[in-house]
Parts: sequence; C-alpha cells; structure tokens
Amino acid sequence: MTTLQSLLDEREITRGLGHFARILDQKRWDDLTTVFAHDLAFNYGAGGEQEGIEALEEQMRQFLDVCGGTQHLIGSILVDVDGDRAESRAYVQARHQRRDDPVGAIFDSTGEYRDQWERRADGWRIVRRDAIWFLHSGDPAVLAAGEDQLG
Repeated sequence: MTTLQSLLDEREITRGLGHFARILDQKRWDDLTTVFAHDLAFNYGAGGEQEGIEALEEQMRQFLDVCGGTQHLIGSILVDVDGDRAESRAYVQARHQRRDDPVGAIFDSTGEYRDQWERRADGWRIVRRDAIWFLHSGDPAVLAAGEDQLG
C-alpha cells in the first residue's frame, strides 16, 4: 500500500539523484555528503569495490577534474521504499567535453545507477552504489584515464 510518507520518501530520493547530477557538473565535491553516506560502499567499474566518501570523491575528481564541461542526465527512475531503507534504479547518460575545447571531442557514458538508500538523521543517503555501464562512445582521452569507468 502506498502511503503519503512513502511518496514523500520517493520524492526526496528522486531529488537526491538530480542533486547528484548537478554536484558532478558543477564540481561541488563538498556536497557529495548531501547524497551519499560517509560509510558508503560503491563500484563504478574498473576501480572495483571501494568504500567511503573520500574514495568516492577521489574517483569522481580523477575523471571530472581533468575534463571540461559535463552533463549528467539521470532518468527512468524507479524507487522502492521499505520503511527506512530504499532501492533505486536510474539510467544515466554522462557527456564529458575536452577541457578548453568547446567544439572539440566528447566522451559519453551510458548506464544505470543501482543504489541502496538509508534514512539517516540528516535525510536519505546512498549507502551502496553499483554503476552498470552499457556503452561508451567518443574519445576516452577527454577523461585522460580511458573508457573503463565514469559517470
């Protein structure tokens, strides 16, 4: 049975995903903790299993600090709330542009974020993320780290 609270929870989680996209595109690394728990576990692909907000920030910066503008589009969001825990699945399309080259090469990553959320004292936070990549296209040198992972 859907309750008003579960709809409000779903809305907060959906907004958290949108907020995450803007954090990446604006490179506001200090704001990662508004979406992710400090003790999260994650796997973005080639980097394998990792833990902690510091490791997540390091991974994001490794790719996004070396490229120019980005746009992360998150959609087709499905959220299932169960009390103080939730799961979400969301498609992601991430476009990355070469630094200082507004008409130059781009690199796109397309996939899905599979997240586990917990209601914490400061709101809903992702405690587990698995990024599943469907395809990459363009010039991986835009990221200066290859096409193995990112999003």
